[in-house]
Amino acid sequence: MQSIGALLFALALLHTFSAKSFERLAHRYPRHGGLLHLLGEVEVVFGFWAMVLLVVMAFVAGPQNAIAYAETQQYTEPLFVFVVMVVAASRPVLDFVQRLVDLLAGGRPLLQAWMGLALVPLIGSLITEPAAMTLAALMLAPQIFRNGVPEWHKYAALGVLFVNVSIGGTLTAYAAPPVLMVAATWQWDSAFMAANFGWKATLAVLVNASAVTWLLREHLRSGPGSDAQAPATRAPTPLWTSLIHLAFLAAVVVLAHHPVLFLGLFLFFLGFTSAYPQHQSPLILKEALLVGFFLAGLVVLGSMQQWWLQPIVESLQPMALFFGALGLTAITDNAALTYLGSLIDGISPQAQYMLVAGAVAGGGLTVIANAPNPAGIALLRKGFRDESIGALGLLAGALAPTAVAALAFFL
Repeated sequence: MQSIGALLFALALLHTFSAKSFERLAHRYPRHGGLLHLLGEVEVVFGFWAMVLLVVMAFVAGPQNAIAYAETQQYTEPLFVFVVMVVAASRPVLDFVQRLVDLLAGGRPLLQAWMGLALVPLIGSLITEPAAMTLAALMLAPQIFRNGVPEWHKYAALGVLFVNVSIGGTLTAYAAPPVLMVAATWQWDSAFMAANFGWKATLAVLVNASAVTWLLREHLRSGPGSDAQAPATRAPTPLWTSLIHLAFLAAVVVLAHHPVLFLGLFLFFLGFTSAYPQHQSPLILKEALLVGFFLAGLVVLGSMQQWWLQPIVESLQPMALFFGALGLTAITDNAALTYLGSLIDGISPQAQYMLVAGAVAGGGLTVIANAPNPAGIALLRKGFRDESIGALGLLAGALAPTAVAALAFFL
């Protein structure tokens, strides 16, 4: 089963990199367009192959073993990302953040875009990375990820957004999944994170955001005349509604490790939105469910990769560990990678730092590298050609900001 799991994981990776090809085939063969569109959804990939794994396991090891394996996995992170996406993307929260950004930016689109790429990812250290990704994606979509902006500019901005969110959550010990996996074991608190990671991550975030904003400057000047000002035409959300939604968001973040409690709170949130529909826009339930499905599939498939990943991690010296983690993060979730590192007895403090630094620096290279990335894909793909984001395009767009992040962590 370990060999079968590794094979299916490799097929899922190959499927991820070829997802855009399924979208092209859907246009070429409209008779089977529905199935091909489904297979072209990046968020569906790992959930689909996880289901294949469980079916194969049922035949090879027996149905009871397959059921036991599925039920013993930890699904708190997929559930949390689903809930925090829906709450963070609600209209009152977005209106509050947008008004705050407009106030700070003075209505200048260049500064608005810069804040979406820099300030919001850094706020992720307070509200968690999935919430920051959701807010930043919805803020930037009408400005950058729209018709009229060159495709390679969009991929450059997407790469910066993913890298900045991955490293922007390292100012605290609870907001970034790869840090959360080791914080208790290695006794890393938020003061330690701020002193050893936070200021370096902040420097890299500012450099990355400034560079790509300068690249996009001409398009940002012309963009707000159309789609970017659409939210301003609707009636503003009352402040009290925004504050209640922000309280829901804060409570979900505080209860992030208690799925029974934050799911119960989410039901109250759904009731509140139904009670005041005049202050709401449709909740992004479909997009959030797809992201949760993706992450749950990654949990099921990724749990079977420990047998070959852990020996690699254990055998590397600190410097090699940094670059090894940077590369391995591209083909496996960075939280899974750091979790394996936390299982190693006697790992030195330098090796601990290098492992986490490499894992978060590489968090923007692929859709599976960091847990919030599927949320960004789900919210931004409509702004790309064929309404699909190519894995190679994302990789190319993330290379430069990843290099900046890696350099910063060596300071």
